[in-house]
Amino acid sequence: MHRFFVSPDRIHAGRVYFTEEQAHQIGRVLRLRPGNRVIALDDQGWEYEVVLERIVRHEVDGRIVARRPAHGEPHVHVTLYQAMLKGRRFELVLQKGTELGVGTFVPVVTARTVVGSLSGVSAGKWQRWQRIVTEAAEQSRRGRRPTVEAPLLFDHALSRGERAGEKLFIPWVGPGAMPARQALATLDDDVAAVGVLVGPEGGFAPEEVERARSAGAVPISLGPRVLRAETAAIVAVAVLLYELGEWEARGV
Repeated sequence: MHRFFVSPDRIHAGRVYFTEEQAHQIGRVLRLRPGNRVIALDDQGWEYEVVLERIVRHEVDGRIVARRPAHGEPHVHVTLYQAMLKGRRFELVLQKGTELGVGTFVPVVTARTVVGSLSGVSAGKWQRWQRIVTEAAEQSRRGRRPTVEAPLLFDHALSRGERAGEKLFIPWVGPGAMPARQALATLDDDVAAVGVLVGPEGGFAPEEVERARSAGAVPISLGPRVLRAETAAIVAVAVLLYELGEWEARGV
């Protein structure tokens, strides 16, 4: 069944009322008809099986026939601190990171970041980022949409991770990086939140890695090959969630 995130205020009196944009997708793009079933997600941990009853040009609503907990969320909250990248590369990280299970994305401005400044994210770009994570979360059967926060300077990102109580890891190709499996094996079984800091196209400056290390971040190696920034982000998150047991099948 097709899945759609809706705000909780669109769920009431046993019915779900979809947005105008979703109505267009349901009626014109997917060509669903009354009687078809879809899943509505309230972004608060619940999903609703809905029988569509009214499909008109700008309005679609339906009757809720089942309510159950939404699955697809990792047990550990993962924050990806991704240095801003050129072109569509950052969008690729948003899409694939969402599919893997990232809970929060924090764009970061580093010493070698090519993309502008903290104010370099236009309203249009921000809306596009929100659309990307929403569609990726729907496609990958997530129960919640990831949050995309405002860009931070590198040192402020480190402070955010400390305040959030996250165990931080920073992929690094230089000396002193611990093999990822060895580093992740040190995580406590009850760890609740982890963060991954991934650099820009030119990588982190050595002094940034040292500042991260001083803040408690663990430099890790992702292997002998040098990865592109967007690849490193995807690999780091995948390895992290694998070591946390998130690739094991769970009953739903």
